[in-house]
Amino acid sequence: MNDLNDHGLEKLDNENCSDLEKVEIELLLNGIYQYYGFDYRNYNLSSIRRRIWHRIKLEKLETVTQLLNQVLHDPVMMEKLLGDFSINVTEMFRDPRFFKSFRSNIVPLLKELPSIRIWHAGCSSGEEAFSMAILLHEEGLLDKSRIYATDMNDKILEKAKSGRIPIHQMKSYTSNYMASGGTREFSEYYTADLYDVCLKDEITHAITFAQHNLVTDSSFNEFHVIICRNVMIYFDRDLQERVHQLIYESLVPSGFLGLGNRESLSYTKFDPLYTIIDKSEKLYRKNN
Repeated sequence: MNDLNDHGLEKLDNENCSDLEKVEIELLLNGIYQYYGFDYRNYNLSSIRRRIWHRIKLEKLETVTQLLNQVLHDPVMMEKLLGDFSINVTEMFRDPRFFKSFRSNIVPLLKELPSIRIWHAGCSSGEEAFSMAILLHEEGLLDKSRIYATDMNDKILEKAKSGRIPIHQMKSYTSNYMASGGTREFSEYYTADLYDVCLKDEITHAITFAQHNLVTDSSFNEFHVIICRNVMIYFDRDLQERVHQLIYESLVPSGFLGLGNRESLSYTKFDPLYTIIDKSEKLYRKNN
């Protein structure tokens, strides 16, 4: 995620958005959608507002309207704003207890299937998809699995496709791996140079990275597992419902869903359509 801890931006959380500013933001998001085709109109207002003002401050502008003018007349400015809007918070074996629960509660059921299709929606730079591949490899399931990892951001997908991770992150990633129930030496899965590690082909070969927009695109396959963690926290309630509908339509009967620790099916119309596998780790199974 972009660092938005500038003092002037922190105050936005404690200020009310004026009616005029709401109109300006609505015009900006509508302009982006109509001219470029990117739909941020149903993102959480406070979250998208912080990112808009992050770009305004960096460009030394004064109003949202000034930013709109630049975005519509300069594709480079649109690229910058897309980078600001992208939520790229991820890590290997993020929230280790989630992966440990997946290993103990869901993997035994996946072993009954002749083939396995998994979708990591909003995959960012791919670390969670890589983690899933390692887990499946250790459980003897990777050879019959196909992992589809999607994001709307082309640039971050190019990073994911490289299979390279900054070496300074590996100490914390190794701790995550061990806490998640990893059964080997984590270093077995990569080679290292001075700056990066490169994941081995035995892990990356089962992953297909592709662009997909949860907001505007439709279902593209039927999956046995869908992982969509801490993506919908940035959406308003209507958009969350639309994405849950997409996920539901994309899961096979008795398929599994993993959400983020700040998300839940509770208070949605989809709650009765799933059975809870692990309430604390937000793992669910679609009813038949």
